[in-house]
Amino acid sequence: MTPSKWVRVWNERLPDVPLALLAVTPAEAFGALREGTADVGLVRLPVDRDDLSAIPLYTETTVVVVPKDHLFAAVEEVSADDLADELVLYPLDDTLGWERPPGRAANERPETTADAIELVAAGVGLLALPQSLARLHHRKDLTYRTLTEVPQSRVALSWLAADEAPDLVEEFIGIVRGRTVNSTRGRRAEAQKGQKQPKEQKGAQKSGKPARPGKPGSGARTAGRPTARKTGGAAGGSGKGRTGGKPRRKS
Repeated sequence: MTPSKWVRVWNERLPDVPLALLAVTPAEAFGALREGTADVGLVRLPVDRDDLSAIPLYTETTVVVVPKDHLFAAVEEVSADDLADELVLYPLDDTLGWERPPGRAANERPETTADAIELVAAGVGLLALPQSLARLHHRKDLTYRTLTEVPQSRVALSWLAADEAPDLVEEFIGIVRGRTVNSTRGRRAEAQKGQKQPKEQKGAQKSGKPARPGKPGSGARTAGRPTARKTGGAAGGSGKGRTGGKPRRKS
């Protein structure tokens, strides 16, 4: 499941709780979580487990960005050895953690990935980076090809470590993990299961429908690739369901 699908599922399950997305650089994602700007975020491993929790999601393909008229544009993939004679740019915000970068290094490293993209477009070197960043910085005069025999970036869902994550954060984690709306694994579902209800009452919980967390206007935030900004209030919500129907009169 992709981030766009997570957002769609969230909106289907919690239409009254807005989920705001905020795009930040990889270097800014951890700060957004620690400062409370975002509740959860897509980040790149490793994660400092002292104050953050994380669930590894997937490993991202590494690509090399080249001008459209470059020789590499005619092939499907490029190996690290193929870059031996090429000037390869490694910006200061690089996320791949190279031990032995392929190609010839530039005299000065670009400050950001965006700066490196501009240099590639100007015909000054090539750029190796995760595929999602190549898509983010897409230009009509550039293309990219899969780069083999090089490090790859691992992406994780992360949030601020705590004994218990807030209900809305737990809800988003459940969506990412693929829990269904009626899953008993979620904290809210477990809480509902533990609440004893009168037998004579009929309501949403008895029918198996989950309670809707939060109040209209409260929000959840996701951070990273993409990240999210708080909208309309703090993340959380009461997590209490409602029961409906009329109790039977005892005779």
